[in-house]
Amino acid sequence: MEIGKTLEDTMCVVDRHADGKLLAGRIDRIGVVLFNQPEKRNALNLAMWNGVCDVLDAFAADGEVRAVVYAGAGGEAFASGADISEFASKRNSADANLEYTRITGRGRDKMRDFPKPTLACVQGYCLGGGLNVALQADLRVASRDSVFGIPAARMGIAYGIEPMEKLVSLVGPARAHLLLYTARRFTGEEALAMGLVEVLAAEDVVTETLKLAAAIAENAPLSLQASRFAIQQVLKPPAERNHDHMAELTRRCMDSADYREGRAAFAEKRKPRFTGA
Repeated sequence: MEIGKTLEDTMCVVDRHADGKLLAGRIDRIGVVLFNQPEKRNALNLAMWNGVCDVLDAFAADGEVRAVVYAGAGGEAFASGADISEFASKRNSADANLEYTRITGRGRDKMRDFPKPTLACVQGYCLGGGLNVALQADLRVASRDSVFGIPAARMGIAYGIEPMEKLVSLVGPARAHLLLYTARRFTGEEALAMGLVEVLAAEDVVTETLKLAAAIAENAPLSLQASRFAIQQVLKPPAERNHDHMAELTRRCMDSADYREGRAAFAEKRKPRFTGA
């Protein structure tokens, strides 16, 4: 895999959404969802949220895609939040906000329930709705110049329960209060210390993210899917856990050709070649 300075340089664009403000790309077995509005620091509009759903549906159905990376174009921002230019027409009242929240919530749920491993490549600003996107990824890799924050208290808006679930599960209620009450911005090092990100890139965040995604993509897809689902279920109350589907995912793994390949590769002391079957 030849890695350029940016994901735009590295990936092959396979689809465009929201008038080109959201791009779907491929880098070998890695799918890329690229927020492409750099003139607004990749602020997210509703068309981009709808595009996320379409792109993830396509990646979920594509057996060649083993992992997905979320990223922002331009190198200055992952996503700086919601596109405020839409607020006057699409978020100007409580009723309008219900429709706005329905659309963004659909995109967030699609990210949460996506069956394959996901990573957020965070470079620069990651604020508000942009942070909400990064939180839906399984792993976050951030540059040292990354900036995190939730400015809702400075705008007079409220976040619902669902967007807060992942934040609280990662950083705990006290640090979630700190983020929300102060509305201040946190550095990449502070985000790492509080558990908001898992990796702070030593040098180039694009390279580190893609190397991690490629390493994940080498593993057995059915096993990865089962692991992701199991972790999601652990975060739910016991009464809401889907044990039947977990049992089905486990059965698929144990009956798979990949399980047989994994055993054979271990016995033969070679690298396994998984197909997802």
